[in-house]
Amino acid sequence: MLYQGSCHCGAVAYQVEAEISSALSCNCSICSRKGYLLSFVPGSNLTMLKADQPLTTYTFNTHKIKHQTCPVCGCSPFALGTDPEGNEVAAINLRCLEGIDLDALEIHKHDGKHS
Repeated sequence: MLYQGSCHCGAVAYQVEAEISSALSCNCSICSRKGYLLSFVPGSNLTMLKADQPLTTYTFNTHKIKHQTCPVCGCSPFALGTDPEGNEVAAINLRCLEGIDLDALEIHKHDGKHS
């Protein structure tokens, strides 16, 4: 299914091809503070539609995930990285997608605080 996503102010817009039936809820310092509900997809499934300004990139800890933030509203609609096999992935913040019923998703908890 093709989903449309954006930051809060609309300066960043994208689409992602994904079958989303569950979400990852991580308790690491950034995910818990930002309230992410994530779905990981191949990087090629993410297509940027609009970026009025270059996104701000934030990394921490192992620097494997590049959190992308709108410089206008501060929203973080997705992150970019690689999976354990070295494949490019996009971590989609499901709270930024249109047409997702978050209450219908199976939530998988990940203990990122201790991994």
